[in-house]
Amino acid sequence: MKKPHSLPQRTAIVIAIIVIASSALSISAIAQKDPNTDSTAAVARASAAPAAPPATSNVTAPQGQVGPQAMVTMAPHIAAEKIAGATSSDPVVRGEYLARMGDCVACHTVPGGKPFAGGLAMATPIGTIYSSNITPDQKAGIGSYSFEDFDLAVRHGEAKGKGSLYPAMPYPSYARVSDQDMQDMYAYFMKKVEPVASTPPENGISWPLSMRWPLGIWRTLFAPSPSKVQVKAGTVAPMADPKVRGAYLVEGLGHCGSCHTPRSFTMAEKALTGDDAQYLSGGDAIDGWIAKNLRGGDVDGLARWSEADIVALLKTGRSNHSAVFGGMSDVVAHSTQYLSDGDLNAIAVYLKALPASSSNNTKQTFAAHPNTANALRKGDTSQVGAALYLDNCAACHRSDGQGYAQVFPALAGNTAALTADPNNLIAIILQGHQVPATVTRPSTFTMPAFGWRLNDQQVAEVSSFVRNGWGNQAASVTAQQVSKVRKALPADTSKPKP
Repeated sequence: MKKPHSLPQRTAIVIAIIVIASSALSISAIAQKDPNTDSTAAVARASAAPAAPPATSNVTAPQGQVGPQAMVTMAPHIAAEKIAGATSSDPVVRGEYLARMGDCVACHTVPGGKPFAGGLAMATPIGTIYSSNITPDQKAGIGSYSFEDFDLAVRHGEAKGKGSLYPAMPYPSYARVSDQDMQDMYAYFMKKVEPVASTPPENGISWPLSMRWPLGIWRTLFAPSPSKVQVKAGTVAPMADPKVRGAYLVEGLGHCGSCHTPRSFTMAEKALTGDDAQYLSGGDAIDGWIAKNLRGGDVDGLARWSEADIVALLKTGRSNHSAVFGGMSDVVAHSTQYLSDGDLNAIAVYLKALPASSSNNTKQTFAAHPNTANALRKGDTSQVGAALYLDNCAACHRSDGQGYAQVFPALAGNTAALTADPNNLIAIILQGHQVPATVTRPSTFTMPAFGWRLNDQQVAEVSSFVRNGWGNQAASVTAQQVSKVRKALPADTSKPKP
């Protein structure tokens, strides 16, 4: 029950709508200090650097800042504890683990609110939808639900007393969940989750779009019948073949395809299983971010990632290749960091077994090249965007674009920089991002926002430099592309100041 997202309206039949990464190492942390409070040579050099020209920007700096930003919080790493939820003899414990896998709390909890009490607002082109209360409260929640009612909502997309659910609830994926896992989740929600007598607001959707009967048509056309696709618990148990277990977790409760698979004009996912090459080949823009290709492509996929890299990212939010950003940060924070090593490994085995999609450029490969690093080390900034990179990025990502593993991601060969659509790279530069703290990696690293100081042309130039440096080969970015992303950011979306 992952957090649903706003999706563009493409057809009347879908009246509901389905619905890193960087900052500064010690040198950059020092460089951002106020020179009046630090007299070191590094600070003197930093303060002596020429100021960037005033930028026209509509992006408000984090916490209203227009200068130095807190970028690093440090805490000792904690050894991972054994997670036995998947193999516990207690159905409530197993159910809690499965709810983590489904990321139910992300959708059904208001920030700062009681877990699973619902009320999270989700903007869609037809109006605002509020997530439901799934605590066992008898009136406001699902306390009156029998197991059959619970199953009908989760796997069939039909809520008791309400009718068809909006397909932002990923029941096309949940249809695959086994009967045993459904029973375990029901036990958890009914016996351990705290009842909360809080009724979410009514959906802000005007008639006739508020009618739910068309959703029944959508379910019939695009949601698989659980009786045909659900698996037997024994075949996908935690001790099962890792590839088989991984497929079950990714295609089922993990509902990875909801974001990472492209959608048709009806907003149905173009594929629901790995047998189709479109499955997990990269999604459409959701909440301002594009979910990456998880198949075997070299440039924008996982071909250069090992199984250990995938496990590390899901468990800690960072790997030797990259760090999570956008919606994936919430997935790691609420869900995957709590999964067992066995299940994380199963997910990695399954993903690595997926061949590259024919829709991606499977012939293009990344090959590192020293020319960019050599030029920057010599002070050669003749390439467009080079000076901007040195002034704003090199302290963390280095002149060779290699960054610092699992701290500040490498930009050389980074799939976020190489995707055909530069949306994610632009968005990170404009608004910054923080790698989430996890149980085993409690330190956080923040990429400061640059939208408040760089105008559209400058962002385009530094983005193009990154996409074509150190062996990277990707199309240059235009100021028009930056402007489009900037206007869609969930910050101050007013027009740039003159």
